[in-house]
Amino acid sequence: MDIHEKKITFDDSEVLSIFSYNENLLTLIENKFSTALTIRGNNLVLKGNPSEIRIIESLFNELKYIFKKQGTFNAQDILTIIELLESGRQTNETTVTNGNGESVIYHGYRDVIKTRSEAQLDYFRKVQKNDLVFAIGPAGTGKTFLAVAMALASLKNNEVSKIILSRPAVEAGESLGFLPGDLSEKLDPYIKPLTDALFYMLSPDKMKSMLEKNIIEITPLAYMRGRTLNSSFIILDEAQNATSMQMKMFLTRMSSNSKAIVTGDVTQIDLADKSNSGLIEANRLLKKIKGIEFVYFSEKDIVRHRLVAEIVKAYNSEDKNHKTRK
Repeated sequence: MDIHEKKITFDDSEVLSIFSYNENLLTLIENKFSTALTIRGNNLVLKGNPSEIRIIESLFNELKYIFKKQGTFNAQDILTIIELLESGRQTNETTVTNGNGESVIYHGYRDVIKTRSEAQLDYFRKVQKNDLVFAIGPAGTGKTFLAVAMALASLKNNEVSKIILSRPAVEAGESLGFLPGDLSEKLDPYIKPLTDALFYMLSPDKMKSMLEKNIIEITPLAYMRGRTLNSSFIILDEAQNATSMQMKMFLTRMSSNSKAIVTGDVTQIDLADKSNSGLIEANRLLKKIKGIEFVYFSEKDIVRHRLVAEIVKAYNSEDKNHKTRK
């Protein structure tokens, strides 16, 4: 077997210093390959099989990318990149894709957030290329979760300066004044899915700081009226419960350098007049406008417990039978 030696020089010694402080990370890489790795100042010396050296060189290029974006990296980042490289896939944070519909969206606090189906990958790509995307489908397909991940990635990449998360509080008739407590306490039952996603992707301290600094803002849909949202990533969740007037109001809040995702499930409309759903109307009116895209999920795309897809399928079938009997 040919033994080659390659020296990689790092302009930023801090990348290599992470390995100096945490030798387990370097050991992790060495255990994955037969190639010897030695750190000498700002240089990494590789000695071993040429094909392995190419993979390790690509690995460190990706670690430099992650370090530039996050200021650090961990064992999970290393393992994920190695897995992708060994299977011949690209690994840039915004372009990692393979034949199984996987794409890394965001390196979260608790996990690397990836697409997990072709529909989710289509969703991700459309959001990258368009300023307004509608994601329509049943619960459990990742519409909201991935929207939050894409918003955080956009914020981290300095593409926007603020994230705004909104939901219609239809159960309270959008009139929260009669409820006890301050605005935060009143909103909590309605925004829990959004805060759960943030909690999964951000450290508690970072989440608290970003909310306090208003870098991330969570607001009921009714409070969006009259605002102009510049350089913002805006998510409207549960949009099937926005009225036609509210949907128009929301969509006209966008201004320069802003991006919006609208998510909803048209089978779960809680409005008294279901025909007044702004999501259904938007789906009918906006499909042909350039720069606006629609993504449709089905029970096949559900990524929760394996039984959830079967449950949704059974209920959908019953709904269809009920309509037929009518």
